[in-house]
Amino acid sequence: MTFSKQTSLLHSKHKIDPNTGAVSVPVQHASTFDQPDIEQFGRYDYARSGNPTREALEEIIADLENGSHGFAFASGMAAISTTFMMLSSGDHLVITDDVYGGTFRLTTKVLHRQGIEHTFVDMTDPQAVEEAVQPNTKMIFMETPSNPTMKITPIKQIVDIAKKHGCLTALDNTFMTPVLQRPIDLGVDIVVHSATKFIGGHSDVVAGLAVVNDETLAGEMKFLQNSFGAILGPQDCWLIMRGLKTLHTRMEASSLSAAKLAEWLLEQPEVEHVYYPGLPEHPGYKINQEQSEGAGAVLSFRLHDKEAVRTFVQAVEIPVFAVSLGAVESILSYPPTMSHAAMSDEERDARGITDGILRLSVGLEKTEDIMKDFASAFKQIGVKEEK
Repeated sequence: MTFSKQTSLLHSKHKIDPNTGAVSVPVQHASTFDQPDIEQFGRYDYARSGNPTREALEEIIADLENGSHGFAFASGMAAISTTFMMLSSGDHLVITDDVYGGTFRLTTKVLHRQGIEHTFVDMTDPQAVEEAVQPNTKMIFMETPSNPTMKITPIKQIVDIAKKHGCLTALDNTFMTPVLQRPIDLGVDIVVHSATKFIGGHSDVVAGLAVVNDETLAGEMKFLQNSFGAILGPQDCWLIMRGLKTLHTRMEASSLSAAKLAEWLLEQPEVEHVYYPGLPEHPGYKINQEQSEGAGAVLSFRLHDKEAVRTFVQAVEIPVFAVSLGAVESILSYPPTMSHAAMSDEERDARGITDGILRLSVGLEKTEDIMKDFASAFKQIGVKEEK
């Protein structure tokens, strides 16, 4: 019987240990496994190549994304880096222009050393993507909603362009998770996650995940995972599986709160702009409704300048001011010096990542308490301006 994603998060094939009846996946810390013969090995031989606890997580995430094979990595960037290693010297990558800063750094500072070319493009414009494709283009990398300006890429249209030119497609699904968006259903070849964020959900583990739905791609990903060795340890795999059990409930509650906060922020005179795909005035609102089951729990908003940001950050009490997102506690971040510090001022400005922008990952606090906290902080900006 097929169940909803909400139910499947709790009732996967790994919900009960068949050996003991335990309702938690066992954590297998062994680094190596005894073999019966010099030529015939068992299912596991060395933990970098395979581990029962990691395998359980990989099967669970593959099922949630409606893929065939999942892979667990030591971080989100390890998952993305391994994905990019499917490219070879002389290949060309088309990548969304306002991609996460770590992915930007990898693309501009590392891939070029391997002879891999790249072109950044505004993926809200399929025609621009089409024009960016070159004869040697082998992959198109999407991130939607984008970080931190929440631009929406029309996934199906980009997939069609990629298929026309024989390119792989990869998509960072960290902001939405498989609860709200399942890119493989839309034709994407490789889906990656920073599981550190919403999937883990508790600010206590660093992890990355990737999912494919093709045997050849799965074989290549498995080869690269084993070759580079950036695997997720068994204890961290268990933490991610624990977080997954509450993912749907957390995403539902946080997304509802984020939508209310976005509407409220529009009314605050200190806020110049709100970036949230759940707002009808957002340029990608309609597309996001068509390809996703919600707008997510992350939003950004722009204040007048850096000094206003500083005053606001120092005045708020509820959100943690930190790098990262997707936790049970609300997290406020300043992209220019945090997630997108790898970009120059000119590059950030060109992408709309101004000195006045703040990103908010909405947690599970009472929405009205966050509003009250923010309203008090906004008053501090006004007091400072009057002086």
